[in-house]
Amino acid sequence: MTVIKINALTVPAEMGEEVARRFAARVGAVDGHDGFEGFELLQPADDRTTWLVVTRWRDDAAFEAWKASPSFAHGHRGEGGGAPAPMPIQAELWSYTVAVASNG
Repeated sequence: MTVIKINALTVPAEMGEEVARRFAARVGAVDGHDGFEGFELLQPADDRTTWLVVTRWRDDAAFEAWKASPSFAHGHRGEGGGAPAPMPIQAELWSYTVAVASNG
């Protein structure tokens, strides 16, 4: 069963472009991981400051395996690890499964 992980990021308005740039620079980085089914970065279309990082996984085990992988560590390392400096954002992880869907 597909699980959906949503990382809700509270981003200061002036940092939105930087968030988009950093995610764009890593598009496809998770594509080869076993159980990964898709990714979207959703930018608010109104005055909200919550951006949504939506990923789809075959199951929770696949998501947890990715979190334990060197690729995850590489993409999420902080200052001094070669990655850009951390941004002043807050994050909350939400987990969902699909209850009802339509593809038409």
